[in-house]
Amino acid sequence: MTRRIDIVEVGPRDGLQNDPGNLSTEQKLEFIARLQDCGVKRMESGSFVSPKAVPKMADSAEVFMGLDRTKPTRHIALALNEKGVRRAIDAKADEINFVLVAGEGFGRRNQGMSPSESADMLEQCAPLVHEVGLPLSATISVAFGDPYDGEVDPGVVANLAARAQRAGVGELALGDTIGVASPWQVRALIERVLMEAPDVFLRMHFHDTRGAALANVTAAIEEGVDVIDASCGGIGGCPFAPAATGNVATEDVVYMLERSGFETGLDLSKLIETAKWLETVLGHEVSSSLSKAGPFPA
Repeated sequence: MTRRIDIVEVGPRDGLQNDPGNLSTEQKLEFIARLQDCGVKRMESGSFVSPKAVPKMADSAEVFMGLDRTKPTRHIALALNEKGVRRAIDAKADEINFVLVAGEGFGRRNQGMSPSESADMLEQCAPLVHEVGLPLSATISVAFGDPYDGEVDPGVVANLAARAQRAGVGELALGDTIGVASPWQVRALIERVLMEAPDVFLRMHFHDTRGAALANVTAAIEEGVDVIDASCGGIGGCPFAPAATGNVATEDVVYMLERSGFETGLDLSKLIETAKWLETVLGHEVSSSLSKAGPFPA
């Protein structure tokens, strides 16, 4: 059987949170609807964080209220603390993704916590999510490098993964928030994490800041990872990570995988159309290669 790689579309959240363009709530809902039409089954549709810190996500409650729930898409809400988790539950999120942080410098600026404190917060919030019966996932941000402190100890990442597993996290994403990972680092970190948290299901989250994201996706898949985060058009970035560019582009990942014989369940031509539509509403070009070159064969 053809191996399937599932894509978690993060454009409506990670993609838009730091983009210079400003989409209205209605435009965000159109973006989400277009992605659903591409076949997206899991999507980060918003985040429940401080509107002062991340103003572009201030309307996430309104976005969740306006979602078309008749479509078979699981809408994920990101949260950093108990207040955010409760807001996500009230908004009827289908899944909550909690953010852990592997670097002290980034953690203090992004969520006001150290790595250990972010795990403490997860342990405090996890029962709330389990009580209402929602899937709980987590992302370890700056797992491969901190923009303020430099290299991150893989042991810290592995310890966070173990604590996430104990807290009942079903899926854990390793996040290359600033795009510094290499394929060899990806393989080594996956192996280290699975030693400490063997029962957690892994997902990978790569930014293409230094052009290695597709190579890192390949390395992760070769290590057995079956779920990849990606952002239509390659839009994205973090307000608290200097010079960090967008996520690996969904259409670029889909092209590479399907050209190699994998199955994603996504419509590549519609993804390219959506990336081109994004350029019109954001007011700038997107970075994905497929939006420029098109598929092959054409």
